[in-house]
Amino acid sequence: MAQLEKIGESKSFGGWTKMFQHDSKSCSCIMKFSVFLPPQMEKGPVPALTWLSGLTCTHENFITKAGAQKFAAEHGIMLVAPDTSPRGAGIEGEEESYDLGTGAGFYVNATQEKWSKHYNMYDYIVEELPNLVAEQFDIILDRQGIFGHSMGGHGALMIAFRNPNRFKSVSAFAPIYAPSQCDWGRKAFNNYLGENCEDWKSYDSHELFSQISGQIPLLVDQGDADQFLEKELNFDLFCQIASEKGLRENLRLQKGYDHSYYFIASFMEDHIRHHARSLCE
Repeated sequence: MAQLEKIGESKSFGGWTKMFQHDSKSCSCIMKFSVFLPPQMEKGPVPALTWLSGLTCTHENFITKAGAQKFAAEHGIMLVAPDTSPRGAGIEGEEESYDLGTGAGFYVNATQEKWSKHYNMYDYIVEELPNLVAEQFDIILDRQGIFGHSMGGHGALMIAFRNPNRFKSVSAFAPIYAPSQCDWGRKAFNNYLGENCEDWKSYDSHELFSQISGQIPLLVDQGDADQFLEKELNFDLFCQIASEKGLRENLRLQKGYDHSYYFIASFMEDHIRHHARSLCE
């Protein structure tokens, strides 16, 4: 069993918010993550819901700002919130910009030599972390969901679309829907995956959503006052494909909301309830 080092804990809504670090095989470094253990875990296994954060965030942002513990406690859902990238890998340039390197793993497995030893966030999120959580905590293995914000919304959608049998539900706040078609995504994919755009498609939510035939329970919220809406997020493109699939009502444009955690906290109850319908009923 992998060794976890607890680095913090606080009682919360009858359960426990805890933070851990461990030696990651996928990322070849120490990785940190936070969890919320709902009070129902005292009586038996519960579903697990993984949150993927956005650019510049750590394992702490969501667990301290989103207000999710209250609703997770009501439904008996464990929350898992990993970091957004390896840290301290010693890669040249990893600290030079907010949208590449530290805090900007984009949830892909890097193929370019400079990044490939450490930046394997896809394997970390899809394989290593769920297995670690299952070893350490009493969860229901076949009831897992995933959600996220911005870069993490890209990660949640992409991972759910690639693994429809693994994740029973998905949701996102202001996701980078088509990273191959925006500056943030092109910069990250070019550096992590190389110049061949064909190699980007397996990590692009738009490409994946356009191709999948089945339907996974989906909810997306986007603020219409989001400063990144026009340039980076491609919400209109998402709505177009969702309409073709009969899922347009699952994508909501929220008047007056921006890209911040104020926006996320405002609709967190809806998102936890959305996942609970698939994970708890």
